[in-house]
Amino acid sequence: MKKIRKVVIPVAGLGTRLLPATKAQPKEMLPIVDKPIIQYIVEDAVKAGITDIILVTGSTKRAIEDHFDRNETLEQFLLKAGKKEAQRQVKEVAEMANFIYIRQKGPYGNGTPVLNAKQIIGDEPFAVVWGDDIWTCPRKPHIRQLIEVYEKYGDPVITAKMTDTAGTSKYGIIEGIKIENDVFQVNSIVEKPGPKVKSRVASFGGYIFTPDIFEALEKTKIGRDNELWLVDAIALLLKKRPIYAKLIDGELHDPGSKLGWLKANVEFGLKDKTIATEFKKFLKGKL
Repeated sequence: MKKIRKVVIPVAGLGTRLLPATKAQPKEMLPIVDKPIIQYIVEDAVKAGITDIILVTGSTKRAIEDHFDRNETLEQFLLKAGKKEAQRQVKEVAEMANFIYIRQKGPYGNGTPVLNAKQIIGDEPFAVVWGDDIWTCPRKPHIRQLIEVYEKYGDPVITAKMTDTAGTSKYGIIEGIKIENDVFQVNSIVEKPGPKVKSRVASFGGYIFTPDIFEALEKTKIGRDNELWLVDAIALLLKKRPIYAKLIDGELHDPGSKLGWLKANVEFGLKDKTIATEFKKFLKGKL
């Protein structure tokens, strides 16, 4: 079984939920305390054992490329100013993985950036995560949890979390057979079916795919809203091979929305050793 070394992260979206802040700045570069959203996601992938970060970008996303590049002028300035720790942090951003950038081309939809990475992935299994989902997991990184299921069964794996009745109208719902406490073999995924379904297992962004997902994407017809949907390709793939869903041990943050971004800053700020005490005092004073 080939080791999973690569992750595809689509970052070409327009970030319309956070306008006007994202008019000239990628939403993935908005800060959560002192790091941009995308850095948290890349760091999580690296902790999971990923070595190659494939970022599928658009014309307005140059700031992401610049962030993960070396900036020797800044590094030298920081050293001369005696700010060695800041210099180390800036340098490490560019050195934590091998970064690969490709421009998104093709129809709208979340299946397109995955298909765009076909030539770089080749015949290897790989991970996919979204550029505005941050997972905080107490024991193992989000992607690591998916990889371990893949290594056990050898088939694609989908991120899942339990939801409530209201969630059946917000998320794709997975129907399947429970084969472990936190692993299901998927029978179907129905997009926002409503409370009529029995299952409360919701699908979220984050996948381990085998290379045959590309053939499925190429055969997938343009669907709802005239877009190429990854879930439709997964449904095609499901007809040919088993697919599993892993209930993730962790918490998902959605900083791609206004409220989600504010919540993430508060939660991460309260965990930051350099500001947590004063920040907590500030929040208590405002309540």
